[in-house]
Amino acid sequence: MHSIKEIFKKGPGPSSSHTLGPMNAALYMKHRHPQADAWKVRLQGSLALTGKGHLTDDILIRTLGPATEVTFDLKGTPVHPNTMYITALQDGEELETVQFVSIGGGKLEINGVPAANTPEIYPHSTMAAIRRWCKEQDITLDQYVDMVEGPRLNDYLDDIMDAMLASVREGLAAEGILPGSLKLKRVAKELHEDALACTDPDEIFHLLLASYAFAASEQNAAGGFVVTAPTMGSCGILPALIYHFLHDRNYSRAQLLKGLKVAGLVGNLIQTNATISGAKGGCQAEVGAACAMGSAMIACAAGQSDGQVEYAAEMGLEHHLGLTCDPVGGYVMIPCIERNAMAALRCVDNARLSRHILRVKHERVSFDHVVEAMNITGMKLPMELKESSLGGLAVVIPDGCDSQGQ
Repeated sequence: MHSIKEIFKKGPGPSSSHTLGPMNAALYMKHRHPQADAWKVRLQGSLALTGKGHLTDDILIRTLGPATEVTFDLKGTPVHPNTMYITALQDGEELETVQFVSIGGGKLEINGVPAANTPEIYPHSTMAAIRRWCKEQDITLDQYVDMVEGPRLNDYLDDIMDAMLASVREGLAAEGILPGSLKLKRVAKELHEDALACTDPDEIFHLLLASYAFAASEQNAAGGFVVTAPTMGSCGILPALIYHFLHDRNYSRAQLLKGLKVAGLVGNLIQTNATISGAKGGCQAEVGAACAMGSAMIACAAGQSDGQVEYAAEMGLEHHLGLTCDPVGGYVMIPCIERNAMAALRCVDNARLSRHILRVKHERVSFDHVVEAMNITGMKLPMELKESSLGGLAVVIPDGCDSQGQ
């Protein structure tokens, strides 16, 4: 496995595969052909079907320049759900056409070859193998990450944590309508105000956490600066948890940093053995993966055992199996924003349950089992339910209408 730095990346929303990935592809082509004076981009698969709502064409034109022609190819057969071709031109003559596949989390394959020349630094690729090794060495999962990644990881994750917290703060301060034809109102600020006015302590915590998830997710939907965790479609879950446990539950940054390392390890295992792409595996690969990561993070930060941490992660993913990716209008708004808040709440429940259940029974389902099941389920899901806006909520909710069809 690669470094967990590949899981946590900063960039413009609303989608790591549809915005950050295409932006990185455009930057690659600009570096490769600085003499080019025009560009042609052909989007296929999910990039073509939901590219407008995901601002794919917008980020390509902003990155390559106004002399960029973007076409949405709905008839071609893509090699991957997120396929694009970028052609560099000079004085009307083609210089080169390159095939890109946006595989999730902003990462690319270029002409069938992984773009990132990053080494595989982890000696193990399953939770079972990692747990066995940690037991032999008498270390915990976060210490395992430290051993593999080295001391520079702390600085990187400190910066990532700051960016996550900023996405929540900025989202809580923002008001108005999110861009696009859905005319969806931002609600994070008002939800946060409701939480502060509440008198029931349990309800306060629930509303606060939900408001933070809405805040970061609304920033993402508006094209703001967020962090993949593991994707931008699920970027509200870990920041909400970190903000909540840091400011409302008085956890230290050191505790949460330990948890963030384990969250990165969980996301890394999911990406290695399945997928984190909604276009390939559905929303179980995005929000489900993030719920597993967040559940493990909170369990670790609370000082639970590695077994309890794994169980929390397993529950986070298991109970999102089969979750479809069906963005209404192609926007990362409905059901994405609300789904982030629901998953953040589930993370706290999963960490709490893992602390108690393993005391009274032996768990039959491992984290590795659920990752394998998620991968199989993702392959079985029809294309209409994998970030194409051709099924599910995307076809029963008319673009721009409310629940009464008005």
